[in-house]
Amino acid sequence: MTILPKFTRQLLHPRFFLLWCGIGMLYLVVQLPYRWLNKLGPLVGRLAMKVMTERVYIATRNLHLCFPEKSESERQQLLKDNFASVGMALFETGMAWFWSDERVKKHFKVTGLEHISKAQQEGKGVLLLGVHFLTLELGARIFGIYNPGIGVYRPNDNPVVDWLQTYGRMRSNKDMINRRDVKGMLRALKQGDILWYAPDHDYGPKTSVFAPFFAVNEAASTKGSYMLIRMSQPAVIPFLARRLSGNQGYEMVILPAADTIPVDSDVSTATALNQLVEQCVMMAPEQYMWLHRRFKTRPEGKPSLY
Repeated sequence: MTILPKFTRQLLHPRFFLLWCGIGMLYLVVQLPYRWLNKLGPLVGRLAMKVMTERVYIATRNLHLCFPEKSESERQQLLKDNFASVGMALFETGMAWFWSDERVKKHFKVTGLEHISKAQQEGKGVLLLGVHFLTLELGARIFGIYNPGIGVYRPNDNPVVDWLQTYGRMRSNKDMINRRDVKGMLRALKQGDILWYAPDHDYGPKTSVFAPFFAVNEAASTKGSYMLIRMSQPAVIPFLARRLSGNQGYEMVILPAADTIPVDSDVSTATALNQLVEQCVMMAPEQYMWLHRRFKTRPEGKPSLY
């Protein structure tokens, strides 16, 4: 099992005072009725759009690169809707970490649980293909309530945040694995566990190959997918949690297992997984994490896309 961060007295050091105040405020705010949070979230997002100018530029550029077929007005509307989701994501993170199981379930519709059961009945490990939606923390929480699994994560540099995010994610899951621990991931899949795995970020040149992602032909995509699927032969099952309109809450959608993921090369594996990610993104494109520098790593000699 992974050695996870524990609460210690050092986390109460005065240098973390303002951070603890912010955490306390978030805890109090998410006790409000959901309909209030659903109104406050977009307001926070509109404010974020005014102050997070660099992230606005990155999201704008990503939307232009991925959707060149859309008009400028369509992309601008998608950008505004996306930042409304960015604001809501702050509260959704608090909801994921602080709400009870009963309250989380009250606001969720769940479809596709049978796909997980089918894989488990066949004795397979499940590579749960997560996607970096802004509802990521809340999606992991609701999935774990129904099917506790193991999350792949990057430890946070701030010890308070590292402890808190681990506490929140472990409320409904079995364990966490550092994203660098490939042996641990393989062991979990071979033992028949569910491994929450998100391959849709740019993790740098050392661990990447280049494969198409939307309209970008050479998007840095993790090599790790190839090794995990080739060596453990899991059921690869995409899932997402999307926010519904109005005050209807959320829907967790678990899609059928991908029938055949090619493992003849790391590029073909990455290409297939990118296509699955695209399928999920298009189910709620305004809720995807477009503010990440998804295309920062470029093939040698190619200019930056930003």
